[in-house]
Amino acid sequence: MPRPGDLVVARNRKWDGGPHWVVPGVALGEDEHGWWIYQGRGEFISRPGMALHTLADAVLLVPRDGGYAATFYDEANPGDFRVYVDLAWDLAWSRIRAASASGPGAVEFHMIDMDLDVIRSASRGVFVDDQDEFEEHGTSMVYPGWLVGAVRDECERLFAAVREGTGPFGGVADEWLARGRAATREDQA
Repeated sequence: MPRPGDLVVARNRKWDGGPHWVVPGVALGEDEHGWWIYQGRGEFISRPGMALHTLADAVLLVPRDGGYAATFYDEANPGDFRVYVDLAWDLAWSRIRAASASGPGAVEFHMIDMDLDVIRSASRGVFVDDQDEFEEHGTSMVYPGWLVGAVRDECERLFAAVREGTGPFGGVADEWLARGRAATREDQA
């Protein structure tokens, strides 16, 4: 598990083991919902076939319970998304460097991206994205039936939570995002 100040490298992969997004961040802390990671503007992120520098600050929640990881943005995000929930499987942490006098520790966060996303958009409201990709990958990557059922159930639960603004989707991310920005300003001072 990350400790505040640790570098966190989120490494996502697909069910067949293929690489997906790699996104760096800094651990802010934890609460009853899970672990919060600040992902600042200007960070280099990549996946096969795409690489870019982020255009907005975000905060990632790795939940204590549940098959997902959620990224929260504010109105400064040049895109339309405010909440982006990746349905996921096999969420795990591994420490790759201990904190020392020379610098913070580092951990990797690993998950299998299960295609479906629950999104809160400023213009479109709450919707489920990539259902076609889920169906296609279910066949091409041979998702087991029990996994398809579990992911669909979790998607339904998360859709309701995001739509109703319950749990971590009720505004708590705003405080964590503010903490991340404040920590960044302190580091730059």
